[in-house]
Amino acid sequence: MANGKFIAYYRVSTARQGDSGLGLGAQQEAVRKFLNGGSWNLVGEFQEVETGKGSDALSKRPQLRAALDACRKQGATLVIAKLDRLARNVHFVSGLMESRVRFLACDMPEANELTIHIMAAFAEHEAKRISQRTKEALAMAKARGVELGKAGPANLRPNVEKRQGEADAFASKLRSLFAGMAVRQLSQRAMVAELNQIGVPTPRGGEWRLSQVQRVLARLGGHS
Repeated sequence: MANGKFIAYYRVSTARQGDSGLGLGAQQEAVRKFLNGGSWNLVGEFQEVETGKGSDALSKRPQLRAALDACRKQGATLVIAKLDRLARNVHFVSGLMESRVRFLACDMPEANELTIHIMAAFAEHEAKRISQRTKEALAMAKARGVELGKAGPANLRPNVEKRQGEADAFASKLRSLFAGMAVRQLSQRAMVAELNQIGVPTPRGGEWRLSQVQRVLARLGGHS
């Protein structure tokens, strides 16, 4: 890890999380653990409650803009706890790159610009696919006479079918990766460790657990 000055940026996604501190402490702890023991100097910390989205993401994250300005003035590196705190939007990542500020993610310190662009493009593509599938499912439900927004047995089955379809699509996307791990005769717990190590996101963007790996294997017909 490079020595020198670092400025930390922490982000929570809603005002409720910001008021409660949900997730903030974990981010701060991750940064401190990562930098601990090195020749480093944490010269600033910025916290943001972020609700705005869109292509002009920097303008909707004033604390991130302030953190980037501070990095430029002090010749510091921007440090974040998790890469997915930033790499969710291609336009946003491009703007970050254009700022010419060095940055480092504690959970993936080896990530380079190409890695981050690929991750951002993948995340944006998946978000668009989910949105499109949701719209199509709602249109089909409406055509079948389902009253949207109402609970009841008549509405439960379409929702279950939609979730199962999304789970099947997610598992299918990972088929080759799981097949490769099976060829290497990895145990299910070893699969969990490898998926988390290489940064493959779960459907909700978190870390893998044994039960999630088992569900994917079941959908793929594997029993490793």
